[in-house]
Amino acid sequence: MQHYLSINDIDSLPKWVEEARDLKNNPLESKSLGKNKTIGLLFFNNSLRTRLSTQKAAMNLGMEVIVMNFGNEGWALEYEDGTIMNQGTSEHIKEAAQVVSQYCDIIGIRAFASLKDKEKDEAEVVLNGFKKFASVPIVNLESSVGHPLQALTDAITLAENSTKVKPKVVLSWAPHPKALPHAVANSFVEMMQRQNADFVITHPKGYELGTAITNSSKIEYDQDKALENADFVYVKNWSSYADYGKVLNQDQGWMITKEKLGNAKFMHCLPVRRNVVVEDAVLDSEQSLVIDQANNRTYAAQVVLKKLLENLK
Repeated sequence: MQHYLSINDIDSLPKWVEEARDLKNNPLESKSLGKNKTIGLLFFNNSLRTRLSTQKAAMNLGMEVIVMNFGNEGWALEYEDGTIMNQGTSEHIKEAAQVVSQYCDIIGIRAFASLKDKEKDEAEVVLNGFKKFASVPIVNLESSVGHPLQALTDAITLAENSTKVKPKVVLSWAPHPKALPHAVANSFVEMMQRQNADFVITHPKGYELGTAITNSSKIEYDQDKALENADFVYVKNWSSYADYGKVLNQDQGWMITKEKLGNAKFMHCLPVRRNVVVEDAVLDSEQSLVIDQANNRTYAAQVVLKKLLENLK
């Protein structure tokens, strides 16, 4: 594996999950692997779990960590070829990526979708710009269309908590006051398509994810029907894909409640808006796995970095 850009870079999801769980039991077993190696984490958007868990994972492997909040601290980057840079951008990705590569052995990039230009977002200009011009491995810390570290985290959490050979897992849309990207939902769907599970996506009409992501996954517009006999309910808001970036529905009837959840386990990537996306009674119950998920972020990142470091030898 040269880079970790999407969930599809995982050759065997069960093996990666098993390895991550082993690392969780003995996180410092490969402490020498990252000796004299540096990871640079470049954040074009805010972060809590991704930043801290990836730093922790790198430290567990003996790496040095450089963090830069690029949106506030770096020069505005240009990504187009042949551009006359006499406007707002000060540095081209060609130079920036090569320079950062001199300082770091692995680079992590976090750059969200703008939700204004679908074609530009799907081109992943920031992530792919660094991939093209950097000379070291790139890790996707959440991009315009995917969050593969979160999806691997979710696979670990499902494996730890599932008591059935084929559990029923529901991805449910929930209301949110702001337009949010599709990245988490996209990667979760791609991950679930590689699982032995009864997987259902539920959302109001108009919130269909891209067909290239959902493929043949079951979609149910009746949330109550979708949630029947669920073992896990993964909740996430996303804006419209067809009417790109728009908020079409804020129906509070889609909020997850204890009654709707039934006996299922609740999952969410965090941060989550209480009593908008999900009621307090769910988040504060023993059915909530959100803190377990946050903890597993470290080991998802660690197994990815471990594999990249092993390839650097």
